[in-house]
Amino acid sequence: MSKGVILLAAGGTGGHLFPAEALAHELIDRGWKVHLATDHRAERYSRHFPAADTHTIPSATLGSKNPVAMLSAFWKIWQGVREASRVIAKIKPEAVVGFGGYPTLPPLYAATRRRVPTLIHEQNAVMGRANKALAGRVDAIAGGFLPEGESAASAKTVTTGNPVRPQVLEAAKTPYVASNEGEPFRLLVFGGSQGAQFFSDAVPAAIALLPEDQRKRLVITQQARAEDVARVKEVYADLSVDVQVSPFFTDMAARIGAAHLVMSRSGASTVSEISVIGRPALLVPYPHALDHDQAANAAALAAAGGAELHPQSTLSAERIAELVGGLIKDPNRLATMAAAARSAGKPNAARLLADLTEAIASGKTVSDYRRTRP
Repeated sequence: MSKGVILLAAGGTGGHLFPAEALAHELIDRGWKVHLATDHRAERYSRHFPAADTHTIPSATLGSKNPVAMLSAFWKIWQGVREASRVIAKIKPEAVVGFGGYPTLPPLYAATRRRVPTLIHEQNAVMGRANKALAGRVDAIAGGFLPEGESAASAKTVTTGNPVRPQVLEAAKTPYVASNEGEPFRLLVFGGSQGAQFFSDAVPAAIALLPEDQRKRLVITQQARAEDVARVKEVYADLSVDVQVSPFFTDMAARIGAAHLVMSRSGASTVSEISVIGRPALLVPYPHALDHDQAANAAALAAAGGAELHPQSTLSAERIAELVGGLIKDPNRLATMAAAARSAGKPNAARLLADLTEAIASGKTVSDYRRTRP
């Protein structure tokens, strides 16, 4: 028998949906029915989402200073609030949990107006704009990297870590085994929904500068924008490098688990998955992130010794070749980084977040939860 309904709200990108998916699996295992509120972008990710139903809610980004654009955005968000209110009235959730992104504004705002218990989860080390807008209204804030006692709403912040999907926990079962001289070296390069173009330009050029004996060992998996796939493949083909290039990989967790080295952006989900699986990484924060959240996320894992942080502005093809080539020659350092990354991971984050969700759904405050948590 179902305990009731929990409505999860997330922006339609992998960074927002993957943690929501992890919580959904945990809540379903505990007997809850889960619904998802998101936007149209979620279609490529949400087919694996274990929701009883998915509700597409209108929303808009409040980024323009143009008065007409702002009015249009507010009108669309208000339409979203009305649609979210209709959904909430119909499914009667015990709690609504938001995972960031502007598409979470209408469902969470509607829930607070209807006095439904609410919780937001902030994946990053710096709170995003949508979550900042909601922080004063919700009952609790869960932080992936946010420490308790240091956020603007510290009285209701609980550090849970970032939930990772079951595929990530499965990949984490495979221990890191360094690649020694003469053995294949698996390099994984990805940039998320934003920022992959830099890697498409820089990494193939860097690989071309490596000594031939290192290039022969490389087995590369690289994410690239659809319009860049053909040219990236062509460069690697000219180098006779074993490579797979695609705009999207459905088995990214397994590919992280198979990698000897990861080079990627440093969104919260990416950093969390790399650390739980325990793989060494060269992290390149997306330089145009509004709140520089990726730099803060990367700094957290670098401080633990599990990654190196390299600003994009410092990375010429020559520098990337130097970094990758140096690590290929140093399997002991890679193994040390892998162990440090794993020690920083929080594989039980989904359980902790589910505990907090159930507490809020039952009417407890964050203070109540803190007194009784394990």
